[in-house]
Amino acid sequence: MSTAPANQTMDWSWRLQVLLAAGSAGLALALAHGFAGLAHWSALLALALALAATMRACRRTARLRPADAASQKLADLIVPLLFGAAILVTWEVLCVAFGVPTVLLPAPSLIAARVATSLPTLGADFVQTVIRAAIPGWIMGCLAGFAVALACDRFDFLRRGLMPIGNFISALPIIGIAPILVMWFGFDWQSKAAVVVVMTFFPMLVNTVAGLSAAGHLERDLMRSYGASWLATLVSLRLPAAMPFIFNALKINATLAMIGAIVAEFFGTPVVGMGFRISTEVGRMALDMVWATIAVAAIAGSAFYGLLVLIERKVTFWHPSLRAR
Repeated sequence: MSTAPANQTMDWSWRLQVLLAAGSAGLALALAHGFAGLAHWSALLALALALAATMRACRRTARLRPADAASQKLADLIVPLLFGAAILVTWEVLCVAFGVPTVLLPAPSLIAARVATSLPTLGADFVQTVIRAAIPGWIMGCLAGFAVALACDRFDFLRRGLMPIGNFISALPIIGIAPILVMWFGFDWQSKAAVVVVMTFFPMLVNTVAGLSAAGHLERDLMRSYGASWLATLVSLRLPAAMPFIFNALKINATLAMIGAIVAEFFGTPVVGMGFRISTEVGRMALDMVWATIAVAAIAGSAFYGLLVLIERKVTFWHPSLRAR
């Protein structure tokens, strides 16, 4: 089986494919919006050409193996950007060409316009949901899960008792416990943070307990032969080996925190917040504002997740999955 050479670069043919994809996408958008005065089937044909060129460019980019690290990072970034652009262009062209009502699915251009005209409202919702509820709840839930995982590792009876309970509580539906926590902690950010704590506690607990068992038996025997204590073994061997598991829990909890905070706001909140905005704007049939709020939440969650990935690469640079890159 042949492999790609290590010195492949983004040559003129690759650039031509990317330009063809971009040009076809622009033509499809222009035709869909009626700039050329042609039928909408021509926009669909241009869209098909753009998608075919995009897929070919993505396949070519994925096979590239540049010699320098900067070009490799650029190649790794281009593929998701091309896919994302293809999805947005397809969404826009289909909505415009087929006249999809905005109450069903607004086009990305309408959503972007709504975001631009509603920045103060969306900013206040972002602060209420993400800054005041999701992030504090994520921090408290992850720290609590990590601390209890250490206790479970130190005392076996805690692990035997808490792990089944954790599996039971993690299976509880969020829409069932959110109204209870809202009644307990009130209608402000504290109740939303409590929901996030419940959602993020057990993923961190389970992953950390599993990660603390990831160190090999030979390494443990070596630490025991040195007479190392439980704490010394934990700090020097077991915690570093558990870091991939811990970061996996942090990344999972980053998305769960956003979901938990937004869902909790459906059951009582001040007149601000992403969940409040979605529930009220749906009732007013303002779907463009709903999608604008969803877009802000998705961008915030993706940025948070990406930040954790960057930190993970710095901390766990020794892991085989990262050394392979």
